[in-house]
Amino acid sequence: MSLTKYRQKRDPSKTPEPFGRKKTDKQSLRFVVQKHAASHLHYDFRLEMRGVLKSWAVPKGPSTDPKVKRLAMMVEDHPYDYRDFEGIIPAGQYGGGTVIVWDEGSFEDAELEDESKAAQEKHLLHGLLSGKLKFILHGKKLKGAFALVRATGRGENGWLLMKLDDKYASSADILLKDKSVQSGKPIEKVAATSKHIYGEATSKAAAKKKPPAKTSPPKKQADKHIAASEQLKETLNTDVTALLAKAKRGKIPVDIKPMLATLVDRPFNDPDWVYEIKWDGYRTLAFLRNGQTRLLSRNNKSFDKKFYPIYDIIHQWKLNAVFDGEIVALDKKGGANFNALQNWRSEADAELAFYVFDILWYDGKNLMGLPLTERQAILKAVLPTGDDHIRLSTVFNVPGTEMFAAAQKMGLEGIMAKRADSVYTADLRSKEWLKIKVNKRQEVVIAGFTKNAGTSKTFSALLLAVYDKGKLTYAGKVGTGFSDKQQQSMMDQFKPLITDQSPFREEIDVDKPSRFRQRMGAKPTWLKPQLVCEISFAEITEDGVFRHPSFEGMRDDKKAKDVVRETEANTQKVVHEVNDQQQPAVALMKPPKDQSRKTLLNPTNETQVRTINGHELKFTNLSKVFWPKEGYTKRDLFNYYYQVAEYILPYLKDRPQSLNRFPNGISKPGFYQKDVKGKSPGWVKTFPYTTSEGENKEFLVGDNEATLLWMASLGCIEMNPWFSRIQSPDHPDYCVLDLDPDKNTFNQVIQVAVAIKEVLDAISVPCFCKTSGSTGLHIYIPLAAAYTYDQSQMFGRLIVDIVQQQFPSFTSLERIVKNRKGKMYLDFLQNRPGATLACPYSLRPKPGATVSMPLHWDELKPGLKMTDFTIKNAVQRIKETGDLFKPVLGKGINLESALKKYQKVFER
Repeated sequence: MSLTKYRQKRDPSKTPEPFGRKKTDKQSLRFVVQKHAASHLHYDFRLEMRGVLKSWAVPKGPSTDPKVKRLAMMVEDHPYDYRDFEGIIPAGQYGGGTVIVWDEGSFEDAELEDESKAAQEKHLLHGLLSGKLKFILHGKKLKGAFALVRATGRGENGWLLMKLDDKYASSADILLKDKSVQSGKPIEKVAATSKHIYGEATSKAAAKKKPPAKTSPPKKQADKHIAASEQLKETLNTDVTALLAKAKRGKIPVDIKPMLATLVDRPFNDPDWVYEIKWDGYRTLAFLRNGQTRLLSRNNKSFDKKFYPIYDIIHQWKLNAVFDGEIVALDKKGGANFNALQNWRSEADAELAFYVFDILWYDGKNLMGLPLTERQAILKAVLPTGDDHIRLSTVFNVPGTEMFAAAQKMGLEGIMAKRADSVYTADLRSKEWLKIKVNKRQEVVIAGFTKNAGTSKTFSALLLAVYDKGKLTYAGKVGTGFSDKQQQSMMDQFKPLITDQSPFREEIDVDKPSRFRQRMGAKPTWLKPQLVCEISFAEITEDGVFRHPSFEGMRDDKKAKDVVRETEANTQKVVHEVNDQQQPAVALMKPPKDQSRKTLLNPTNETQVRTINGHELKFTNLSKVFWPKEGYTKRDLFNYYYQVAEYILPYLKDRPQSLNRFPNGISKPGFYQKDVKGKSPGWVKTFPYTTSEGENKEFLVGDNEATLLWMASLGCIEMNPWFSRIQSPDHPDYCVLDLDPDKNTFNQVIQVAVAIKEVLDAISVPCFCKTSGSTGLHIYIPLAAAYTYDQSQMFGRLIVDIVQQQFPSFTSLERIVKNRKGKMYLDFLQNRPGATLACPYSLRPKPGATVSMPLHWDELKPGLKMTDFTIKNAVQRIKETGDLFKPVLGKGINLESALKKYQKVFER
């Protein structure tokens, strides 16, 4: 356990917080809950593990009501002696504010109450890894059983803290007990006392510091800039409550359009202005009130379903507010990729982020009349940023020229300049907000298209137009920037709008030469002027045509009538007009924290087409329910296999598959299909094989992600590969022992699995365990295709013989079910050509949508359940543990050496 992050954030010369010197109690585990009045009042919940305090920030504090689940965001580890800290963290330091010890005491692992501290810590750390902790608190306020469970959709650090139902459960508000258990004082009195003592000490320390070295006097402009920067910092640190008190009460704004910026031609330096990155995305207003959420474009078009990951996050917020920002598609470096955003259909296309830069209304207060810096201070205080997909757009109080130069180096679209005292005026293109573009871009109306003779492309160029004083005006054509696939998609949009009438007022005879006609090249096909796209360009000619344009993407968030030519105003003139009316670095763009896969298919469209490994796959009937009790759908099936593809494919690669199909879900009969001859796409790999019954079949072979998803599209809920690969079909890669219970408890299955491991440990043979996803366990022994199926089966028989002798009362080696008499079958006969089992990470067609999940051996303990691993939590677990089964496909055992040890140990 490391305190590196903790120490990086704190300076021991400036804060009284402990830095990790006190030793832990050898006998018991300790916990503490500290009430912390920082920028937000919250509670810090800390559990001792391995010499540090694992810590979670709980915004609303703990509850003793089992019906209440509190969000808990995991933060950096704290030193053990932090559990006694009470006092003030100075303003300007990390976490500045007052801290009291609200509750403290000992705690125990709920499943290992009577075990040693070391054993409990080990089990707790596994719980931390798997995303579920259960413990019993013995505090002065909090008592009884509690749980911390990883929260889906809340980022990698999101958890839920909850009280479990026992005699200490209560619906009474435990937070009303507001005094410190250390000093007996509420946080307000601790703040008043500590502030005086610590403030005096820091003043004396500051007085001892040497004066700063003399420097050459700065220029007047720099002086003014520094003063404005300090004023901005002061504003941002102002009590947000006081700022909200200044705002007028008002109803939540409805159907408003955002404030827009004026395009100017170059950057400038002015200390009365602040700067932001100009994000290359879709402008979005987020409305939250009484649990209802709306995401609207600048023209009141709903983004709720289109950008569902952002909507899902915001919908969980317990806020009443209106935010203004930009939804962008992130590339892997954190830059905004507009083309990816324009073609975004699901999380498979790109990670989304919502950069929020303004707040218009909050909890009954209209904030639009407040100065920008005051709105930004409120925004910073109230915006939930626990999820990486919601980001506060950074405000930079630096010279504009330096900000612009940084934007150029970083390849940004441009920068925004905003007057620091500007109010928010909806539906206005204001001169108090300016945009300066690095690369010139413009939204344009698509007036038609041309197609050159002999071309194989869908079209050759788009005819562009803009509105000028209400009149649609020709603005050139663009013939680059779109792919063949994009062109085909765009043509689907064009066809309903094709017309014989030119959208321009100018009379044109398309069959006769004219200057206008020559500029278009080929004969135009006119479109009703309803579609909008965005282009980049070098400059605009004197007659209003874009030079060297390139297509950047369609803009379905814009109305054609709103597209006017944006001319760059003279910067000096605009800034002078606005002024009369009344740090030289830019933060790096943040790449997505979690770049792992999420959804392949969006939650809306019933039919979706995706290109996987260069092959187009069509996914249909996506809302068909496959697991009726839980409501999991065919869409959920595809999204699961898409997310675990990199983990499951090694166990499918080059292996013939037995297709166990459930096209109508688990409640309807399924069927097996082994022969796919003439029934699979041409790109699917197959393997001809004569079965033991003498039948000639073509088995589908696991190859890549496209094959995996095609199998899923057939209704293959589970994946059943051979034990051997097509390169060595008679030599399995592993020996499998299948523990198949009948009237046994799962704890008995666990008991037998542990016994098998003990036998194999005794002869130095490695083995790996996974749940079957149904009722039993599977134990794999790596062979690396060095032995035959017969040899594998004989070795498996030797192992289960020993174990069956240990548990004769409830285990059996009888293959015929009726002869087992309700006992657990120790199946070694699976080790034969053509036999299959659900592979690691496979879903099962069972209630609960369980998963065949690899395990750590020390997870095999009483209380383990098959339903601990399902379609909903398996992906997160796999991310945390990695592929526990990887050694199964690695180095195989030396069977001869193992047999010699077996004889020495078991045949004496």
